[in-house]
Amino acid sequence: MATPHSFQCEVGGRTLTIQTGKLATQATSAVTVTYGESVVLVTLGVGAQPREGVDFLPLTIDYEERLYAAGKIPGGFIRREGRPSQEATLASRLTDRPLRPLLPKAWRREIQIIITVLSADQQNDPDVLAIIGASTVLGMSSVPFAGPVSAVHIGYINDEFVLNPTLAQLEGSALDLVVASTRDKIVMLEAGAKEVSEDIVLEAIRFGHDANQAIITLQEQLKQALGVPKEPIPVQELPIEVTDRIKPLLGDKLEAALFQSDKTDREHRLDDLQAEIVNKLEGQVSKEDIATYMDKQIRILLRTNVLNKGRRVSGRALDELRPITCEAGILPRTHGSGLFNRGRTQVLSITTLGSTRQEQQLDGLGIEETKRFMHHYNFPPFSTGEVRRIGSPGRREIGHGALAERALQPIIPAEADFPYTIRLVSEVLSSNGSTSMASVCAGSLSLMDAGIPVKSAVSGISIGLVTGDDGRFAALTDIEGIEDNYGDMDFKVAGTSEGITAIQLDIKLKGIGQDVVHEALTKAKTARLQILDIMRQTIATSRAEVSRYAPRMYKMKIDPDKIGAVIGTGGKTIRAITEETKTTIDIDQDGTVIIGSTDEASAQHAIEIIEGLTKEVEVGTIYTGKVTRVLAFGAIVEFLPGKDGMVHISELAPYRVANVEDVVKVGDEVTVKVIRVEDGKIALSRKALFEQPGTETGEGNTPPPAHRPPQRPPSGRPPQSSHPDRKPPYHQ
Repeated sequence: MATPHSFQCEVGGRTLTIQTGKLATQATSAVTVTYGESVVLVTLGVGAQPREGVDFLPLTIDYEERLYAAGKIPGGFIRREGRPSQEATLASRLTDRPLRPLLPKAWRREIQIIITVLSADQQNDPDVLAIIGASTVLGMSSVPFAGPVSAVHIGYINDEFVLNPTLAQLEGSALDLVVASTRDKIVMLEAGAKEVSEDIVLEAIRFGHDANQAIITLQEQLKQALGVPKEPIPVQELPIEVTDRIKPLLGDKLEAALFQSDKTDREHRLDDLQAEIVNKLEGQVSKEDIATYMDKQIRILLRTNVLNKGRRVSGRALDELRPITCEAGILPRTHGSGLFNRGRTQVLSITTLGSTRQEQQLDGLGIEETKRFMHHYNFPPFSTGEVRRIGSPGRREIGHGALAERALQPIIPAEADFPYTIRLVSEVLSSNGSTSMASVCAGSLSLMDAGIPVKSAVSGISIGLVTGDDGRFAALTDIEGIEDNYGDMDFKVAGTSEGITAIQLDIKLKGIGQDVVHEALTKAKTARLQILDIMRQTIATSRAEVSRYAPRMYKMKIDPDKIGAVIGTGGKTIRAITEETKTTIDIDQDGTVIIGSTDEASAQHAIEIIEGLTKEVEVGTIYTGKVTRVLAFGAIVEFLPGKDGMVHISELAPYRVANVEDVVKVGDEVTVKVIRVEDGKIALSRKALFEQPGTETGEGNTPPPAHRPPQRPPSGRPPQSSHPDRKPPYHQ
């Protein structure tokens, strides 16, 4: 058994502890990272031999949530964790993104990092602990790794930056920024924000980078004490005799084929050129080597033209957007729809409105238990002209969907102002760069088309980067697929005209300076505002009403002590109301009731029933109900759902009744008047109605025929309520 070793430092007023040698001792390397009462176990496994048939870095990050970490038992029938939650998938991606650029691209042995959340105090987010632990186990191992790397959360609360705010504090923070950095460079950013300025974001990045230095020092101490020597970095170069055969056949043809404004034309020309060379060198050079050489030359051509000539493959200027068109309301039966085209990228977003009971139930380690606004992103194979199997959403789909959701979340109205559950689905119909930011734009159009009173429109853009060996760099606005593939950065920024709502930075370098971040944010703001101007020409504000196919929500307030009367024993009463009125009814503990229906009359009927159930029964009020039981001394009449009273035999008719069933039977509809309320018991009278002048008996002396339900008197139904807490329906 290895001897445990522990290393500590202070971060944000709390102790961060990295321990090794106690748990998972058969892993290549393993550590536990503790912060507050959150604990993650991070293990590294490295394959013994290079993986056959791969031409990429085989790195896998698995983030395993264990609900026992927060003292929870999983839901569902089998009561154990199943497929990773969305939050677990996002945490895996968050850990992968800063590590991958720091590992050698030519490495072909499998690297598996497993993060297991052992304890979650629901205050300190384990996601940044996963990054710190993953960097530590790589640093301790023989795998070549250009780390350490550290990550922290930065909040912006009451105009001050807060290092690693608690999950509860983040609810009131204008910014939730994750900064991952090495000793001198930024390697990853992830942020959600409430329309904050670029200056605040830049300041927050500097604040986070400085905070990372103590954690990097801690990892260096551990590596120095317990690390093992690094293996040499693999080198993969084509033999000179191979390149000498291919090079003269390419000549200037590659550049001519590459620099085409149309993606399809470019791809056809490059494919034809490759086929021509393969044919000429058949039996001398393999097809794979030709493809590898051409790929390398395309990268060189694209980058040198950008840096030396300011020339992009499409012919656009470095800060020029592709042509953009927008449409809203293109689908007749959906609640809202928006179509966004930017070059060859096309996204269709559809909004669906539902009742609050349709909120997503969350079964995770966070403090949130439900989610009212959901954005889902689909990336079918036809969007890139491919043929492949369609399955459940992968990590990419989940990550892109969550980024767009984060970007749009700040403009969604509060539930008190718009009591709906909102689902937004983005269908990528054509892809050539930054479909996640196109989803933000299409989603914003769709939300407005659905009549949701959003705060403002949101747009998004991706900024690319090309760097030179001499320190020069060029930031590219609105990168397309080929520039993403051969460039160094994908910096996505979304926001309104007032400020940033989401950021995601991925790089292929070992880090970028803050001067690059500043340049990218500046260009992103200019592009974002240009796109917003185009979007406003399609739809400037939200529709005045929700779709006629969407449910209308009606809000009322009842005494919280009366909630039980509306729900009934085992939910019997509320089920009866929903079945009768064909509405949805949701009740909060504070007495807020939301009634949903596509038919106003049905909603009003449900409101009347609920008001009748919750307001105090007053003497003199007249109701029409049904006889539910017949006793020897009277009849029980249910005059409101779940509420009944007794009509004594002496109160059945204005004459002596010998047998109750001579006048009423079970199931008869009768009109009655409340004559007494004592200790919760309600006494009703049918006779009192006959004594009223102007009823159907004229003078009130002749009873109606036995067993025939009397016609309702003019005042037989309770009048329309003027309930003081009743709210008008939404979007009528």
